[in-house]
Amino acid sequence: MIWSNTYEGISEAAEALRKGNLVALPTETVYGLGADALNPDAVAAVFRAKGRPADNPLIVHIADASEMEKYAYPNEWAYRLAEEFWPGPLTVILPKRDIIPSIVSAGLDSVALRCPAHPVARELIRVSGCPIAAPSANISGKPSGTTAEHVLHDFKERIAGVIDGGPCACGLESTVVSLLGDHPILLRPGFVTPEQIRQVIPSLTVAKAVVEELGKDEAILSPGLAHRHYAPSCETIGLIGSAENAAEYIASHATEGPYAVMCFDGEESFFCADRIVTYGHRGTPAEQGERLFDALRFLDEASVCRIYINAECGDGVGLAVYNRLLRSCGFRMIRV
Repeated sequence: MIWSNTYEGISEAAEALRKGNLVALPTETVYGLGADALNPDAVAAVFRAKGRPADNPLIVHIADASEMEKYAYPNEWAYRLAEEFWPGPLTVILPKRDIIPSIVSAGLDSVALRCPAHPVARELIRVSGCPIAAPSANISGKPSGTTAEHVLHDFKERIAGVIDGGPCACGLESTVVSLLGDHPILLRPGFVTPEQIRQVIPSLTVAKAVVEELGKDEAILSPGLAHRHYAPSCETIGLIGSAENAAEYIASHATEGPYAVMCFDGEESFFCADRIVTYGHRGTPAEQGERLFDALRFLDEASVCRIYINAECGDGVGLAVYNRLLRSCGFRMIRV
C-alpha cells in the first residue's frame, strides 16, 4: 500500500505501526523501514524483512531533541550537536536506557538516535506516539532506497505500506558519530560533514574504516562497519581519475562479457559500454549523493558482468559519496 503524505495517510501508517506492522517512511536522507522501537517483535520483523545481520544495530528516530533523555543518557557533546544539527541528517550514539529493547541495539549498551528533518517522518513519530527504529528501506547489503517505488520493489507484501514523500533530498544515509568514549568518532560520513562537526567539537576524529578496508586483526568500532553495503550484484570496480584515463583502463581490462559504466554528467562520450548511467557533475558531491543510489539500482537491474564507476575523492559531502562508492566496490578502488 502507498499512503499519501497527508494527515490521513500518516494517521493510517501510524495505526499500522502501533499494531506492530512495518511501515516505510520518507526522510531527508533515504527511505526508512520503520517499526515501533519499543516493540521487540516488530523490530525483529525489520531484521527479517531486510535480511539484516542481527549484530547490526538500528537507528531510533525521535520527533524532537528533547526526547533524547527518554531513551539515552546524553552528554554535553550530544546537546551541542543536537542544537546545531537537529532536525537533520545526523545520528549520535549514546549509552542507552533500559526502555530500548536489546534487539534494537544488537545487545550493546548504546543506542543510535536521530531527529530527522523530513516533516512527514517527524509527524509520523508524533501521531504514532512511539520512537521509530528505521534502518534504510532496502535489502541488506544492496543500494538504499530513495523513492517509494524503490521500497515497493524491495519489499512488496512484506510491509504494511509506504508513505510517499517523493524523492529524498540528500540521497545518502545520515552521518553517524559515536559519543561513547573520551573522543567523538565519526563512523559514517553524510551530509553533516566532519568539517561542520569540528566547528562544534574540534576533537572529532574519523574512523579509519570510513576510507580504508580494515585488516583482519584491526578493531571494528561499530558492527555495521564489518558488513557489506550498497553493493550491486555483479563485480563493481571504482576508478579514480579523469574520464579519459578511466576509459583507457576499461578498454584494456574489460575483456569478458558485457559491462556497464557509471560516470559524471557530460562525460558519457568517453566510454563505450553496454549500459551507461550518470550520477551528477564532477565536483558536485551534493548532486552526486542525491543521485548515487538511483544510479546503482539502475545498473543492478542491467544484465552485465561488471560495473565500472568513475569516482573522485573529496572532503565534505564528497567524503560521504566516496565512502559509499568504496563500500559498493568492496574497497576495490583503483587510481587511473
